[in-house]
Amino acid sequence: MNINWSNAKFVTSFGKLSQLPPSDRPEICFSGRSNVGKSSLINKLLNRKSLARVSSVPGKTVTINFYELGDIYLADLPGYGYAKVSKSEKLGWSDLIGGYLADGRRQLALVVQLIDMRHAPSKDDIQMINYLIDNELPFIIALTKSDKLKKTEREARMKAFAHEIPCFEDITVVPFSAVTGEGTEELRALAEEAVRGFEAYEEDEDFPPPPDDIPEAEITAHTDENGFLIPRNR
Repeated sequence: MNINWSNAKFVTSFGKLSQLPPSDRPEICFSGRSNVGKSSLINKLLNRKSLARVSSVPGKTVTINFYELGDIYLADLPGYGYAKVSKSEKLGWSDLIGGYLADGRRQLALVVQLIDMRHAPSKDDIQMINYLIDNELPFIIALTKSDKLKKTEREARMKAFAHEIPCFEDITVVPFSAVTGEGTEELRALAEEAVRGFEAYEEDEDFPPPPDDIPEAEITAHTDENGFLIPRNR
């Protein structure tokens, strides 16, 4: 599949898991902390300046935003981890993110997990990565704001990530900058490869059709009292 990355449009937003209809096409979703540069990354991939809008109040955007890109959707998950929100707000974004990822009706081809290259991953980042690993969801990591680091600083952070991120040596990692464009073409190529692989798998005669009547209670991922995702096997 060749995706026309310049032909995207905003479709809709959902603030409740119960509002989400089943997928009718492959989806690529983007996950990361508030202020990690998710909107900037999406806009760069789509050759747009402001299609994905940055919230003026970090941590207050608790919706999943969908963008149509030909025969696929891009799903922009709520930014997580902003400290200055209430426990109920944390639970809100956690339930929405976890519910989306656990929803068997989604045709999820790839999760792009964003981490700020300048800093060690947060507790929330590690929780998310463990969740993706334990639930065998296809994902890659985009290290954002790579232009902010000097060469020696980048090398030091990459060495540190090898110890900070679970299974780091087995994960595809792409340094990315919305300023210089570094990593843009690689991310596009990886997304296209993931969609092709998903479609090939779906066409296999043994691929089970996604259920269309899963109750919301069954697809909401378990969270602890702080709103953190709890992987099934941990």
